[in-house]
Amino acid sequence: MWRLEFPWLLAAAPLVLVAYRWLPPYVQRRSALRVPFFDAVATITGQAPSRPGVRVRRGQLWLNVAVWLLLVLALARPQWVEPPLTHTEAVRDVLLAVDISQSMDTADFRNAQGQPESRWKAVKAVVADFIAKRAHDRLGLIVFGTGAYPQAPLTEDHTALRLLLDRTEVGMAGPNTALGDAIGLGIRMLDAARERDKVLILLTDGNDTGSAVSPARAAALAADHHITVHTIGIGDPAATGEDRVDFDVLQGIARATGGQFFRAQDLASLQAVYATLDRITPQEVNTLRHQPKRDYFWLPLGLALCLLAIWHGIAAIASASNPAARRPVPRTEAPWTST
Repeated sequence: MWRLEFPWLLAAAPLVLVAYRWLPPYVQRRSALRVPFFDAVATITGQAPSRPGVRVRRGQLWLNVAVWLLLVLALARPQWVEPPLTHTEAVRDVLLAVDISQSMDTADFRNAQGQPESRWKAVKAVVADFIAKRAHDRLGLIVFGTGAYPQAPLTEDHTALRLLLDRTEVGMAGPNTALGDAIGLGIRMLDAARERDKVLILLTDGNDTGSAVSPARAAALAADHHITVHTIGIGDPAATGEDRVDFDVLQGIARATGGQFFRAQDLASLQAVYATLDRITPQEVNTLRHQPKRDYFWLPLGLALCLLAIWHGIAAIASASNPAARRPVPRTEAPWTST
């Protein structure tokens, strides 16, 4: 689409008519011999002197008009505006921290067919579905066991994220549960993010058994860094040792960071938890629009310069071949007297 960036400058186009109508013509000064008896000589010879005038060429008049209009058009800055380009960018970073300690291999969940399956297999399917629904968020993945590791950085490439999740297996991070270290790693990863909303979704089926930083201390640090932590507890709170899930600790983490605690005992409740998380953390994006523009002011400007160059080139050739043509042609004649 063509447009003018400064269309109001076209109002200057009629100024050329005003200048032609009311400005005095330019008269080139020439050397002259002044004689006191000029009038007597003119009377004796019977010749009437003429007033010096200007050479009038209709072609040059139209050339000047055309050059002026082209200059005004160049100043108005013609542009070709391309169709708008739209780009969306996420305003929320969501980190998924999942427990892959040895206890996640317990087969106490049931799939859609009613057959028993491991906790990790159920969690993997539900987390993959959650990732598929968050098309406009930057997502990352942390896995933790004896230690906490970044399985996938914060990214908008959800295909790669699902692939890395699919290749994650129980025991890769060790048999224990480093809950506090997982939160600490999440803080470091989210601190490097530029988005204003930062969310960590933590899922575990055990209690903290080997973190360098206690879960309570890690939760306080997350709150200081304005990170919301939602916690999900699965497993049996009546179990003993490392297999016992500590719901009180998970509730305290969520409460300290402004998040929510969820308890999931089966596949249906786990799916409901992630559906709730999808609802309470709505997707938000910044939509950026840009219309590429190409300036073409050089076209009328170049055309004006070409017209001037061609005209003066022709005039120079004609003047060189016909010296008589250089004599001025008077526009008006009127008798005058010397002083």
